[in-house]
Amino acid sequence: MDRMLVVIFENETKVIDGMKALRELDLHGSITVYSHAVVMRNPDGTTIVRQSDDRGPFGLLVGAVLGGLIGLLGGPAGPAVGFTLGSVGGAAVDLNKARVGEDFVVEVAESLLPNRAAIVAEIEEDLTEPVDSRMGALGGTTFRRGITEVKHTIHDEHIAAIEADLAQMKAELATVHADRKAKLQEKINQLDSRIQAQLQKAKQRREAAAREDRAKVEFLQAKAAAAKAKAAETHIKA
Repeated sequence: MDRMLVVIFENETKVIDGMKALRELDLHGSITVYSHAVVMRNPDGTTIVRQSDDRGPFGLLVGAVLGGLIGLLGGPAGPAVGFTLGSVGGAAVDLNKARVGEDFVVEVAESLLPNRAAIVAEIEEDLTEPVDSRMGALGGTTFRRGITEVKHTIHDEHIAAIEADLAQMKAELATVHADRKAKLQEKINQLDSRIQAQLQKAKQRREAAAREDRAKVEFLQAKAAAAKAKAAETHIKA
C-alpha cells in the first residue's frame, strides 16, 4: 500500500540514523521508498529541508505528493503551520497535492516541535512492523497515512455551482432591458472563462497523477533490473 510516512526524532543526529535505517529496509525489500526528505523545524516554527532524494522517479526536489506535505509543514512549498488549515492561504491546494487528510497534517505539525527533525517519505509497505520496529528502537515517533487517489469531488461541485449561476444569468438575459444586457453579458463571459479555467486545472491534475503513476512503475522496473543484474554478477563471480 502506498503511504505517506513521517518519523519524528528529537534532533538532527538521530534523524540521520533513522534515514540510514529506512534505506536499509528499502535495500532488503521490506519497503519501497519512492521519495524522501529530511526536514528540520526551526525555533521560529518554520521548516527547512535538510536533504532530499533528488534522484527519485519524479525528477523534482521530491515527489509532488511529498512536496505538498512539506509545504503544509512550513517548507519551501508553502507557509509554516501551527494551525487550522482553513486559515492558511493556499493550504487547500497543498492538501490536494499531499493527498492525505487534514487530521494527519495537523497531528504531524503538532508533534514536529521546534528543533526536532523528521523523515518525510512516500513509501510502499505491506507490513508496518519493519518500519515501526527500526524507528522505535532509534527513538522515532512514527506517523503514517495511506495516500488517497486524486479527488475531483470538491472541484466538480465548484464547477457545478458556477454553471448554475451561468444558467440563471443566461435565462435572465432574455428578459432584461437593453441597458442591462451588456453588463449581464459581461458577467456571463466572466463565468464562462472561470469554468474553462477550472476544467483546465482539473485536466492538469489528472495528467500530473498519471505521470506519477508511470514514474512509479518505471522506478520499480529499474530497481528490479538493477537487482537482477547484481544477482547475475554475483553468480558469475561465484
